[in-house]
This record gives sequence, C-alpha cells and structure tokens, in this order.
Amino acid sequence: MPISVTLTVNGSRVTREVEGRTLLVQLLRDQLGLTGTHIGCDTSQCGACVVHVNGASVKSCTMLAAQADGADVMTIEGLAAPDGTLHPMQEAFRHYHGLQCGFCTPGMVMSAIDLLKHNPDPTEKEVREGLEGNICRCTGYHNIVRAVLACADAMKAQPLAAE
Repeated sequence: MPISVTLTVNGSRVTREVEGRTLLVQLLRDQLGLTGTHIGCDTSQCGACVVHVNGASVKSCTMLAAQADGADVMTIEGLAAPDGTLHPMQEAFRHYHGLQCGFCTPGMVMSAIDLLKHNPDPTEKEVREGLEGNICRCTGYHNIVRAVLACADAMKAQPLAAE
C-alpha cells in the first residue's frame, strides 16, 4: 500500500507516493530525477549516497523515504547557487582535483561539508578520519584531503552558507 511522503528537497517542497520499502536514495533518483546521489553498494559501506537530512549527513541507502517525511533534504544538486556558482567545497574539489571518475564525489562533498560544520579547522588526520565512511577507488584520497583543508582555510574568513 503506497505511503504519501512530503519533504523539502533542495528548497522545493515535494510530495510523492512510495511503497513502504522505498529507500530515500530511490525516491531521490527514481522519482525526483536527482541522479547526483549515487548508489554504490546498497550496504552503507561506500558513502556515494550521502545527502543532508535536516542538516546532518545521512547515507540515503540506509534510510526509508517514509522516515524522511517532513524533513529538509539537501542533495549535491542543491549546493550550487541558482546562477551556477559552485559551493566552496565543490570549487575546492574542482581546483585541487579531488575527483577522477566522479562517482564518489557527491557523497564526499556532502560528508566534507558536514565535517567542516562540526570541525571548521580540522587537521589532515581529522579530515581523513572524518571521511572514513566514504570510499574512493581512484584518487588515493590525497587531493580530496587537500580540497577539504583548502575549503576549511577559505571558510575561516567566510563561514559555510546555511543549508
């Protein structure tokens, strides 16, 4: 029996009918067309599906869409400004080559933003530990860590924008 789910996604209120077993990642990708949130493992191991739910990082493959009813959800598509200006973390990943194939990038970016929200001045070790739940199979993490540290430095002068 379908369930009606209403949530705010990237600033827009949406209502969809879903089956009780529908995962948040499936709602985002299949019903809302937000394919920047990737499905990498379906077991909460890789972090490619990380989104923000009510401001906190969540692996959307582990959350039912019904659990997000009434929530505010931010995906990678919602980070850039309406004019296309990248979020500072997206810009740092671009500038420091913190991606190769790009599959893990959305989840990495979303997790990194949450990391800086809780620790605005992390050490390299803290960045590495903070991104432990995200797996990259291409870059070896060096440039990802550089990007997060550079964004943290840039944000010291200008705090991260509210979501």
